[in-house]
Amino acid sequence: MHSRPSLSLWLAHLESLHPRGQGGIELGLERVRQVQRELAQDMQCPVIIVGGTNGKGSTCAYLEAIYSFAGYHVGCYTSPHLLEYNERVRIDRQPVSDAALCTAFARVEAARQTAGKVALTYFEFGTLAAVEVFLAQQVEVLILEVGLGGRLDAVNAYAPDCAIVTGIALDHTDWLGSTREAIGFEKAGIFRRDRPAICADPDPPRSLLEYAQAVAADLKLLGRDFGYFGNLQQWTFWTRGGQRRGGLAHPALRGAGQLANASAALAAVDSLRQQLPVSMQAMRRGLSEVKLPGRFQILPGRPAVILDVAHNPQAVTGLADKLAGMPFSARTIAVVGMLADKDIAGSLAPLAGKVDCWLLADLDVARGASSQTLASVVSRAALGGKTECFASPTLAFERSAELAGENDRIVVFGSFYTVAAVMRNRQHGR
Repeated sequence: MHSRPSLSLWLAHLESLHPRGQGGIELGLERVRQVQRELAQDMQCPVIIVGGTNGKGSTCAYLEAIYSFAGYHVGCYTSPHLLEYNERVRIDRQPVSDAALCTAFARVEAARQTAGKVALTYFEFGTLAAVEVFLAQQVEVLILEVGLGGRLDAVNAYAPDCAIVTGIALDHTDWLGSTREAIGFEKAGIFRRDRPAICADPDPPRSLLEYAQAVAADLKLLGRDFGYFGNLQQWTFWTRGGQRRGGLAHPALRGAGQLANASAALAAVDSLRQQLPVSMQAMRRGLSEVKLPGRFQILPGRPAVILDVAHNPQAVTGLADKLAGMPFSARTIAVVGMLADKDIAGSLAPLAGKVDCWLLADLDVARGASSQTLASVVSRAALGGKTECFASPTLAFERSAELAGENDRIVVFGSFYTVAAVMRNRQHGR
């Protein structure tokens, strides 16, 4: 590499370190810890780690917004990104600069070499670099989103002052196990002794409860230790300690599951109030002004275009519920691209009988499922509607624009890659 590599060169380098490139998954903490020790990373601020099958990104976004409006200098690390890598590493709700990332990548690379040329994955290298950025900027609170699982995820090399598991459903079964019990154990791996461990799953697996007990975490369960109630106009957050925060406006992020995510965020804020006091006004603003692209994002104009990164059965069930709650549409046109290692049949099933036309797309990534595979699932499961196949989400979306009348709606879902392709298409005004 030449002396001042660009961000794109660094990202190419990250991909080259692991035999499976950007999609390379190799769970375990030893590689990260070797380089972490070399970097002498020492956290001086409270750390919140957020895991779970669905709702991680939303919960991180609530926390990031609440603490920012409370006046704290906030670092937030999430994945994957939609359009630019910088989206993963944010300070005070803004993506950091290429220069800040390149400086951090250079420090991680030097430490990796000194530690014996450790073969970090793309995600591991990125996690170490994100923390380097946050340390250099001296953030006052740090929010880290788990990439996959929890127990063996690179983020878990950092000790959380508070850990959140949003919900547990089947996803990444090749890595985490094929039952909620197996997955619950992996997710609970972010819990720590005597630290708040918040679970927003209404029916947590026994494995999660047992893990929390075994490590003596301070477990707080939705419905037992904190929760919510409300109507269409407003809602109330409560804790077992008798605290109530009422008259809350519904979060800016839509959907029934968002009150559980928002409650988990408020439970975390409540548990860290000694270290990080937060005003009621900051909580209200954080919930009402939060932004998270690609989560039931409705684009302006007609026909209605809805972008949602839902890619597993639980998330698509939520998407189907939100669509049912929208005003009448003459027809629903779905633009879908998915990864082959997802539960494709289970993910498309919640939309049975609800889609008039399926525009199915190949994804140009190693793990991408072919549009023909998706079409055969729609056909075999008798989901209804016509199907057409395309070489990319962009082509499928362009076809949807030809087909849709102004009273129809276009729903783009199935993968971050699918939503990102359509976002790029819209950005370029095509």
